Amino acid sequence: MIAITVDDERPMLKALTDIVKASPDIKEVYDFSACSAALEWISENRLDVAFLDINMRGMGGLALAEKITEIYPECKIVFCTGYEEYALNAIQLRCSGYLMKPITPEAVQKEIDHIKSKNPNVSLLDVKCFGNFEVLKNGEALTFKRTKAKELFAVLIDRNGAGMTGKQICAVMWPENTDDVKNMDYLRHLVGDLKKALANVGAENVFCQDGYNYRIEPSRINCDYHNFLKTGKPSFHGEYMTQYSWAEDTLALLLETN
Repeated sequence: MIAITVDDERPMLKALTDIVKASPDIKEVYDFSACSAALEWISENRLDVAFLDINMRGMGGLALAEKITEIYPECKIVFCTGYEEYALNAIQLRCSGYLMKPITPEAVQKEIDHIKSKNPNVSLLDVKCFGNFEVLKNGEALTFKRTKAKELFAVLIDRNGAGMTGKQICAVMWPENTDDVKNMDYLRHLVGDLKKALANVGAENVFCQDGYNYRIEPSRINCDYHNFLKTGKPSFHGEYMTQYSWAEDTLALLLETN
């Protein structure tokens, strides 16, 4: 999971961040001492769970939570406060958890476990495009029945959520083979393989199909290439999906803009 922590008291923020970071379920955590800074970051980055102090200067935790859920309806909100009177407002916002200060590692992990039980798909896929193309779930590489099914996923990742027809995909994956009937038949097998590989790790909602139009849902993965396009982070070092020759076009664009 990708998490943020927000508290305008820096000692409390550091303590909360250290506790959240220690959870084995948290992949990344970003801390903010101002609601405005947190909201600016959220507008350009995906997250899974937000740990928010309620009683903060400026916007305040309740208003920030409303903004977050407008941008990411599936994001889970855990309020952290020393004031019990805020509990009703927090419940009305349908928050995922409510922690009373001082916050303990056990309490935080209990909330994370609760989130996982309600949404088993919250831990999204990690997709690595810089260097070799790899797809991981909880640090382990996905198993594909055919290597071409993995390449199909790579083609769709390269499109960053834009749809592709079956013929467009075939033109990318088999540029020298003009047998459309054979290619489309093979593509149907690859789509089945891809769906099964994703379903095996509870990530079937990453792949979207409308007839013979295919795409992936970028908000449901953590992809270095997509993150770079949004924020310039992580750094790009000149390698992109090195095992696929068709990826050279995107590589050239990345080199031009880097």
